[in-house]
Amino acid sequence: MVLNILLQVMLLIFGFALLVKGADFFVDGVSDIAAHFGIPQMIIGLTIVAFGTSAPEAAISITAALGGSGGVAVGNVVGSNIMNVWLILGISAVVSPMIVKKNTVRIEIPFTIIVSGVFVVLGLLNSRLYIASGIILWVFMLIFLGYLLASAKKEMKQQKFPDTKIPEGKNSETEKQPFQLISTIIISVLGGASVIVGANLAVNGATNLAKICNISEDIIGLTIVAFGTSLPELVTSVTASRKGKNDIAIGNIVGSNIFNLLFVVGTAALISPVSFDRGFLFDSIVMVAAVTTLFLLTVKRNKLSRGGGALMLLLYASYFGYLVYEVATK
Repeated sequence: MVLNILLQVMLLIFGFALLVKGADFFVDGVSDIAAHFGIPQMIIGLTIVAFGTSAPEAAISITAALGGSGGVAVGNVVGSNIMNVWLILGISAVVSPMIVKKNTVRIEIPFTIIVSGVFVVLGLLNSRLYIASGIILWVFMLIFLGYLLASAKKEMKQQKFPDTKIPEGKNSETEKQPFQLISTIIISVLGGASVIVGANLAVNGATNLAKICNISEDIIGLTIVAFGTSLPELVTSVTASRKGKNDIAIGNIVGSNIFNLLFVVGTAALISPVSFDRGFLFDSIVMVAAVTTLFLLTVKRNKLSRGGGALMLLLYASYFGYLVYEVATK
């Protein structure tokens, strides 16, 4: 018993260590890659970082759909999206106030609200998400990817790069650039992989500890598993915020929520009908409210202040208290 507890504690500590260091390498790496190619950091945050940190949700939901348990995808995604906005962006904003770009406030956040609403409506129509629903979600996903591509091209054209002449005798430095870029990409990939592996180790260690201590599986699911699948987003966004890379922090969360709803649930629905239990209605409304809160807090000043972050943390604490109450009274 004692040895098992020590083993799980070591697993938990090692997992968190991988998370923290992996996030450092990942954020620095993708920032350098973005700068090298002149790609806006917001685009990197909305795509590579968001898709990478959503890997746990994708793995759990799609695996569940393949096993005929598509309903797991809904609970996993809805819970994760609420946590992403209220908890993770709340913590990130408290760590450092976040400047939000106009396009994010006017287009990307409203788009997240719209697809969240579409998801709820599709689920309520038949209490299930069938292939048709999966196709609709994927159409929105392709629209979003098309928008990102157009935005990236537009911003890259607007950027002005000064003409610089390479002094004689500096050719060797130019020759090293491709190798430096390759090493940066490798470090980014390893950092991202460390974030995901670290999250899995931390979740497994914490779950096993909870079981050893006879904590109920419902509480484990509501807390450890839900928090664990959002750990990559949490550590990556807080790390990016601490480093002053707000575009990556916010892009990570907005992109992750869109990816969860459109790719993860959409793909799960294409594989197997996804049950949308009426019990998910309240949580789904809270999910829409969470993104709406983010919009209302940033629409005037294009900034998420520490006060706004504290408010979102308070809202998440209230929602979490409701979940615990629901479990306790069942």
